[in-house]
Amino acid sequence: MRVTILGCTGGVAANLRTTCLMLDDDILVDVGTGAGDLTLAEMLRINTVFLTHSHLDHAGLLPMVADMVGPRRERPLTVYALAETIAILKQDMFNFRLWPDYTALPSPDNPYVVFRPVTVGQSVESSGRMITPLPARHAVPGVGYQLDSGKASFVFSGDTTYHEPFWNTLNSISNLRFLMIETTFLNHNVVGAEASGHMRPELLAQGLKQLNKPVRLLITHMEPGNEDATMAEIQAAAGEFKPERLKRGQIFEF
Repeated sequence: MRVTILGCTGGVAANLRTTCLMLDDDILVDVGTGAGDLTLAEMLRINTVFLTHSHLDHAGLLPMVADMVGPRRERPLTVYALAETIAILKQDMFNFRLWPDYTALPSPDNPYVVFRPVTVGQSVESSGRMITPLPARHAVPGVGYQLDSGKASFVFSGDTTYHEPFWNTLNSISNLRFLMIETTFLNHNVVGAEASGHMRPELLAQGLKQLNKPVRLLITHMEPGNEDATMAEIQAAAGEFKPERLKRGQIFEF
């Protein structure tokens, strides 16, 4: 399995793309602005999307990708997400007001997008690859994902604050190798982090103290402009894990 980082920032500006991971060449995990760097040929190879939650920096380009590839595909784009996330997107995005309802167009029998609900802990198998939703706690319902090749696992936290069930689940993954985890706010922004359901370096360190195995620690979703300061606080709180600032374009094979 191969994960390509198409976007990993907490906001947009020149050379900054919001969250989007490509698994091999046919699956996307989240569809932030990083998806916009795919060529049309690359988009057409995407058959499946897994969404962590409904926020625009993670799902905002889904309707545009569907618009681009739908007329050129013979089968719908399959989108896996929590039932709560699906309900939000159908009410607030695919509603003929913000965007056409491609779950019913061009016809109910042949739509561009088909939603499939997932639940925490229930794995989805795709050509021998296992994708499992993990518990998360955010301002809206959300999940992380375990991407398991059999030999090793890559875990993406999604957007989450400290959540004990998430860390307990990590300890149960015997082949865990990579942990891509958000740390959005600096430590002083306690109120903002709590209100929005995001991580701070102190909360990240609290979780890492519960982790019973080594991982390659990849930091994502930092506030643009505060990346250096955030990494310094993470280093001070959890430097023994050798945290790395995730970069767009990185590729991880496992």
